[in-house]
Amino acid sequence: MTFLESLKFNEKGLIPAIIQDQKSGKVLTLCYMTREAIEKSLQEKKIYVFRRSKGRLMLKGETSGHIQVIKSLSIDCEGNSLLFIVDQHVAGCHAGYFTCYYRTVTGTGTLEITDTTVFDPKETY
Repeated sequence: MTFLESLKFNEKGLIPAIIQDQKSGKVLTLCYMTREAIEKSLQEKKIYVFRRSKGRLMLKGETSGHIQVIKSLSIDCEGNSLLFIVDQHVAGCHAGYFTCYYRTVTGTGTLEITDTTVFDPKETY
C-alpha cells in the first residue's frame, strides 16, 4: 500500500495539511488538499492546494510569487492529516504576515497582533 492509499480523505475528497516553515519552525497555515494536489506537490516539490473558495487546484504563491518549496512530508498516526515542512519564500499569509497565525487570543478573550507584516498585500494582489 502506498502512503496515498493510506490517507483518509473527507467526503469531499479533501485532507487538511499543516504547512510549517523549516527555518523558523513557525506554522504558516492550514490548507486542504486533494489527491491531485498532493501528487502535483510531490512531483514539483512545491505546495499545491485545493482552494475551496475557488473550487480549483492552485499553486501556493501563484499570484504573489510567495511559493513554498517542500523539504519533507509526514502523515499523522491515523492518516487523516498531513504535515509539510517547507522553505517559505517571502511569506505564507495573504494578509502580509509571514504566518497566518499572527494573532494571539489574550487572557481577556481579545485578539492581539503579535507579528509584523513582511509585505504590503495591496501592492501584491
